[in-house]
Amino acid sequence: MKMLTLAALLTFGALHAAADSTPAAEGNPLLRPWATAYGLPDFSTVDVTHYEPAFRAGIAAQEREIANIREQDAAPTFENTVVALEASGALLRRVSNLFYALNGTMTDEDMQAVARTMAPLLSTHRDNIKLDAELFARIDAVYRERESLDLDPESRRLLTETHKDFVRSGALLDAAAKERLTEINQRLSVLTLQFGQNVLKETNRFEMVLTDPADLAGLPDGVVQAAAEAATERGAAEGSWAFTIHKPSLIPFLQFSEKRELRQRMFEAYAMVGNHGDELDNNGICTEVAALRVERAGLLGYPTHAHYVLDDAMAGTPERVYDLLRKVWDPALERAQGEAAELQAMIDAEGGDFRLAAWDWWYYAEKVKKQKYDLDEEMLRPYFQLENVRAGMFDVATACSACSSRNCPTPPATATRSASSRCGTPTAPNWPCSAWTISPAAASAAAPG
Repeated sequence: MKMLTLAALLTFGALHAAADSTPAAEGNPLLRPWATAYGLPDFSTVDVTHYEPAFRAGIAAQEREIANIREQDAAPTFENTVVALEASGALLRRVSNLFYALNGTMTDEDMQAVARTMAPLLSTHRDNIKLDAELFARIDAVYRERESLDLDPESRRLLTETHKDFVRSGALLDAAAKERLTEINQRLSVLTLQFGQNVLKETNRFEMVLTDPADLAGLPDGVVQAAAEAATERGAAEGSWAFTIHKPSLIPFLQFSEKRELRQRMFEAYAMVGNHGDELDNNGICTEVAALRVERAGLLGYPTHAHYVLDDAMAGTPERVYDLLRKVWDPALERAQGEAAELQAMIDAEGGDFRLAAWDWWYYAEKVKKQKYDLDEEMLRPYFQLENVRAGMFDVATACSACSSRNCPTPPATATRSASSRCGTPTAPNWPCSAWTISPAAASAAAPG
């Protein structure tokens, strides 16, 4: 029985896509095969300056592949058109998956600059494919003959989804509408990226540095220790504690801090991200995005952006979404109102002269759980250490999917932040990369990859 070994890092298939064989690829590790265990990326050789050339090489490679499909003399078939289209862009996916995985988890200014540069280029590249009249004519010709093609269910779905994707992307529009749609998509790609970068920058910018130990009242030792370490990392004065609106810092502070005014400060900082009228304000972006989405929906024949998005989703229409939400919202609201009354009763019993506010909810909910159920979430923390969680994930996968895992014997260097913005400095040799051997047979019988 044939085994399939997959590398459990990022998106498996795209990382093993064929590398570029042009002379330009010789100096760019993103365009060469990775001579590492399981073909995983060798981050120690990758610099942020490699990404943009690699993106452009990937775009150019797919453009050539699309031209070969479009310009071939053979009549359109499922294999020479739909399957060929599905297989195109392997190099671009390889680069994109690696870049966006790192940009989404350990970004820096240089990575974000690459993302800003590439966003409109990638949007235009996608539109050049989806709005290509000759390419769509070939796809449409195959689609019209679908009943006579004797396709298996997977192939039939691929054909249907490919045709629908082109239509939803504007393939049936006239030239003027296609041009405007391309402009809208380009602008949206920039705006949505800028929105996310603004949120990230403001989230990283906020810090609440405390110097009075009395302000730590109610906080568990682990939270205090983490805040002390955060203060050191941020260059704060010795003996201080830094809290941020990243969830590992924000949530326990809202849960346990006895200082109501500090809970309010933390909550409002989190809730008001992108709403301060400064260079990171997102109000104007939201307004423009909403307007462009309405215009795009109209071009594509939909009454609203919601109708456009949901046309390709299980719900189908906004009305069905609201119907589902109402079934959840009404009982949830009733329950929330009951909980609010319970929390307010505790506030009153403690002599609190204030009404329950958003920054009080976590704190008093925690106290109610302790009072009613003697439940303290801090007691569970040792069970959710990284090593335990990872081991549990592999145990569940083994039990449910007949998968086995083992550490890579010679893993490639991992990506780390550094002053030079290299996505790469090698780390310790016990890098937690795992090779998964997937087989219908029992996990115990699965041979290692």
